[in-house]
Amino acid sequence: MFEKIIENVTKCITLSDDEKKQFTDLLDCKAIPAKTMLLQKGEICQFEGYIHKGCIRTYYIDENGFEVTLYFAIEDWWVSDIASFHDQTPSPLCIEALEDSEIYMLTPNTKEILLTKIPKFERVFRLLVQRNLTTLQNRLINTIAKPAPERYLDFIKIYPSVPQRIPQYYIASYLGISKEFLSTIRKRLSNK
Repeated sequence: MFEKIIENVTKCITLSDDEKKQFTDLLDCKAIPAKTMLLQKGEICQFEGYIHKGCIRTYYIDENGFEVTLYFAIEDWWVSDIASFHDQTPSPLCIEALEDSEIYMLTPNTKEILLTKIPKFERVFRLLVQRNLTTLQNRLINTIAKPAPERYLDFIKIYPSVPQRIPQYYIASYLGISKEFLSTIRKRLSNK
């Protein structure tokens, strides 16, 4: 049941069998139905979650009321609002399950217990934050510097399975374009 998350963590650190058990004992395994909101704007994020199965979308609502997708998280990815989770402050984000999902969650309390019992987990979470910052930095640069067709191709590289799994308007929201323009881009690329 926990093989994938153990593989994910042991890319960063080595764990004894006892440490693996201590870690998995702290995880709260949740089955999340599609369309479930894991976090609403204004709530305090109470989880860092590893996605065992499913697709999760993180977004915010802009000043015009439009949903702007920041990222998708799929199998073997982690999801949270890091700032809200660590600072215990209201989140500007929404996190929604787009598919039926299974997520292994840590709360602020269980994460603190984990870090106290097995301090080398600090490395795991440091590397996750670094990866997250790198991804967001690259996304920001791409959004500013690249035209929409290139952004779509970059999206396909990052999320090869996602276009077959979710409605196209979520991808358009991620790319910052209309769903009609996304359809035009996809048509042009398929004709090449």
